[in-house]
Amino acid sequence: MLNITHNHLKDKAKVEAYPAFAKAHKTEHFKYFNRFLIAFAIVGVIVLFLPWTQNVNGRGYVTTLTPDQRPQTIQSPIPGRIEEWYVLEGEEVKKGDTILRISEIKNEYQDPLLAERTRQQRDAKSNAVGSYKSKVQALENQLVALKQELSLKLQQAENKLKQARFKVESDSIDLVAANTNRDIALKQYNRTATLEAEGLKSTADVEDKGLKLQETEAKLISQEQKLLGSKNAVLNASIEINRTKAEYAEKISKAQSDKFTASSSQFDTEAQVSKLDNASTNYEIRSKLQYILAPQDGFINKAIVSGLGETFKEGEKLVGIMPSNYELAVETFVRPIDLPLIHQGEHIRIVFDGWPAIVFSGWPDASFGTYGGVVVAVERFISPNGKFRVLIAPDPTTEPWPKNVRAGSGAQTIALLQDVPIWYELWRQLNGFPPDYYLPEGVSTEYKEKK
Repeated sequence: MLNITHNHLKDKAKVEAYPAFAKAHKTEHFKYFNRFLIAFAIVGVIVLFLPWTQNVNGRGYVTTLTPDQRPQTIQSPIPGRIEEWYVLEGEEVKKGDTILRISEIKNEYQDPLLAERTRQQRDAKSNAVGSYKSKVQALENQLVALKQELSLKLQQAENKLKQARFKVESDSIDLVAANTNRDIALKQYNRTATLEAEGLKSTADVEDKGLKLQETEAKLISQEQKLLGSKNAVLNASIEINRTKAEYAEKISKAQSDKFTASSSQFDTEAQVSKLDNASTNYEIRSKLQYILAPQDGFINKAIVSGLGETFKEGEKLVGIMPSNYELAVETFVRPIDLPLIHQGEHIRIVFDGWPAIVFSGWPDASFGTYGGVVVAVERFISPNGKFRVLIAPDPTTEPWPKNVRAGSGAQTIALLQDVPIWYELWRQLNGFPPDYYLPEGVSTEYKEKK
């Protein structure tokens, strides 16, 4: 049977005549099986040349297109204590609706009339500003009056100085005349005395000329005294001018000092008024912050700080809200090696968690349950998970996304690239090569060549 000896059984007996041999060696089965293998090989070769669409897969979740449409938390800018809730979890609210009321916990803000009393202080300070303004105006008028009075006094003193100078000139002329008269009288006396010695004049004439000489000398001395008095008057007038200037300079300086003091007090009071006005406005705004309002239309997700009388710090999260008006988008993550293949405006296929789909990633036309999307943003910096974030919006040219998709649901994305033969894709996968780099339509040839 095994043909391991030289004594062959087939030479001694015809095994084909036995039924067991016929059952074990049915040549008809071999013929069909060989046909099947040949057909399978032909189909396999044909399949290797079928087109296959390269793709980049990513995993992410449903979000919103713009940041203001995403779920958010509402914080209080001031510390406080919860006093009353006005909404329930899951309830819809409109923009400006009151969510809860809080109360102050800081001692300096607990006065319910704090803003009103601050306004009263501001009004009182405003009246003080008016008083200082009036005082400054009064001192300004006083300065004008002092300057006018100084001008008049100086004119009066200068007139006296001019009169004294004119008097000096007049007395000087009179002194010259008196001196001339004395010389004439002296000459006449000497002539008369000579004639009297010669007997031509009498003694009475001599005495008369002597008396006249004495009178002229007396007038000369008197005129000299008048001239000295006039000069003294000139000095007195000059001193009076300097005294007047010094006196009014002191008065004007004092008035200016009072004016500057009043102006400084006015400016200081105005600063206090501005500060009180600012404080009053801050207190009014702070009192309004005791009511937490909805920043936009939405639904209350969860009360993070619950209960009554519970205190919290400023900036602490109080309640979560989901906007009611939003546009869905998908936030997915791709590997750094696949990032150059993703461009803005690129078409993406999306599979949402909870919606059944039959996906042939290489044959998008044969896939079922996928939805179209368009890349609207590609992150410039890598995310903490070691991948790059890509934001995808609905594709308006394809079927709309399911209405019941909620933000936060999972999603799988498939970015379709170039069409290549299946054999090439198998070869690429076996060698671990990345997909072929390409640029979408609309990019210039020069840019492609540069890349």
